[in-house]
Amino acid sequence: MTDTDVLILGAGAAGLMCAIEAGRRGRRVVVLDQSQKPAEKIRISGGGRCNFTNLHTTPANFLSANPRFCVSALRRYEPADFIALVEKHGIAWHEKTLGQLFCDGSSRQIVDMLLAECAAAGVEIRLGQRIAEVSKPDDRFAVDTADGRLSAAALVVATGGPSIPKMGSSGLGYQVAQRFGLAMVPPRPALVPLTFAPDLLEWTRALAGVSVEAEVACGGTRFAEGLLFTHRGLSGPSILQISSYWQDGEAVTVDLARGIDVFEALKRARVEHPKRDLVTALAAVLPKRLADSIAAATGIGGRLADLGDARLRSIADRVNRWQVVPSGTEGYRTAEVTLGGVDTAGLSSKTMEAGAVRGLYFIGEVVDVTGHLGGFNFQWAWASGHAAGQSV
Repeated sequence: MTDTDVLILGAGAAGLMCAIEAGRRGRRVVVLDQSQKPAEKIRISGGGRCNFTNLHTTPANFLSANPRFCVSALRRYEPADFIALVEKHGIAWHEKTLGQLFCDGSSRQIVDMLLAECAAAGVEIRLGQRIAEVSKPDDRFAVDTADGRLSAAALVVATGGPSIPKMGSSGLGYQVAQRFGLAMVPPRPALVPLTFAPDLLEWTRALAGVSVEAEVACGGTRFAEGLLFTHRGLSGPSILQISSYWQDGEAVTVDLARGIDVFEALKRARVEHPKRDLVTALAAVLPKRLADSIAAATGIGGRLADLGDARLRSIADRVNRWQVVPSGTEGYRTAEVTLGGVDTAGLSSKTMEAGAVRGLYFIGEVVDVTGHLGGFNFQWAWASGHAAGQSV
């Protein structure tokens, strides 16, 4: 049996950050992960360049049943702190847009940086570990694997959620929480493409590959970013963002020509170019395929001079105020993160420790704290990992 001070389940962003901080404080740390490679979600993130944080991180960028829970950890480990670590390792980075920071090179640089920091802190990482049982037979935690039992005074659960299962994600963290009596906020896929019923899907599928700058709204929340038509429905940053707020049966309002009053644009074109075809006028503000498709769907066409305000308004509403009711999402298979998780009511916002079970901690995606798209979920992983690492 292996005895150690701290056992961390999960060699992802939060787990490795926690291990680094605990190791620096002189704790003996062992990290277990069922995958054969560490930090696979980091490796594939940001198109292989890792959107490792966001300069504009605030608590308002996170969803949780308790919106204030994330405040303490985010204040004590800010984007500037992680940037300093990145620069210490000589990793070049750039701001892409909206405060999103990426590596100039490869996301592998972030993984290597974390592993190097773990090695310097004396952290032991064991990969390919199938965890059979987690228990607390006495005042210490016991974790049974195929290779034997490990015992520790503190157990940190950093297993993530079930999003992107091909990366080795599982529901282990939720099982551990329930094993020790912690409440759960029902998990569901987040930052995920939306899908449609067959009738609407037939229309969107024909537009697969078309992208626009859109504004998407649902339930009082709106996002202004790119939108992409796909073979299954809609994707792109604006759709991924709104998916975290959308509930079954709700309508989503889409402005396909963000910042352009299409009704006014068409009226102006009617005055200046009365013989111009409607589709040609629409194509001045939309991709041609989309303009053709909207005209066909509404059954409105012909010369602008022949179209009254009511018909132009009808076309404009289809562009600026298109209302759709998704049938669902693409699910965990493509979801970037998981909404919900371990209820923060049972955790300390300062240390991430479970109030009812001394020495048990939950960090990262497994907790009911979910960030917007754009590096916020990584910042939560660093901040919550740091908070637990300073306490274990």
